Amino acid sequence: MAPPGVSFHFARLDAGEGAGEPGAAAGMEARARAFLAGLPGPARALAAVEPAVVLLAHTGVSYVNGFAGEQALVDRLGSLTGAAGLTAARAILIALRHLGVKRLALGTPYPEALSARGKAYWEAAGFEIAGYRRLEGVSNIYAETEERAYELARQADTPAADAVLVSGTGLPTVGVLERLERDLGKPVISSAQASLWQALRLADARQAIAGFGRLLREA
Repeated sequence: MAPPGVSFHFARLDAGEGAGEPGAAAGMEARARAFLAGLPGPARALAAVEPAVVLLAHTGVSYVNGFAGEQALVDRLGSLTGAAGLTAARAILIALRHLGVKRLALGTPYPEALSARGKAYWEAAGFEIAGYRRLEGVSNIYAETEERAYELARQADTPAADAVLVSGTGLPTVGVLERLERDLGKPVISSAQASLWQALRLADARQAIAGFGRLLREA
């Protein structure tokens, strides 16, 4: 997905000992809180390469932090790194507004409590939740498949929704976005797709990228 001339650099969030397996449904909300507390370590590691943008690629962290605290989180990330700060949730918000979305269908892969926080987050952001579905039977988000993500989006969608959001940066979504948009006849946004789209815009490197939905295709 990376366009020519753009490089990605990664630092892993660390929830500390006893936090459970990364991506596991058990303990997911506690790990998100630990990621917030431990943010300075990976943020400063990334600052060493002097990036144009630093992205917190964990949508659930924003849900735990709450919509009211989102700007402070973005500002903190920027302060720690000296770069433009961005969260996955902020990227999604900007993408939805860019597309003129008012009524949203939301699909999540999280446990029930974190999914409820996600729904509350988007309602606080000003969207009407026209459709909602939580993916059942998730033991670890990183073990999920694109076909399960596809079915989640289809089940979350309703005719009243302007767009479908498939939340979860770790959920494999990018390979099914084009098919979903063809089948549903509306924009489909995912955490990873929106994060790349907005990061490229902040880095003044935006360009059309085909194959991953309308958002990236139209730049």
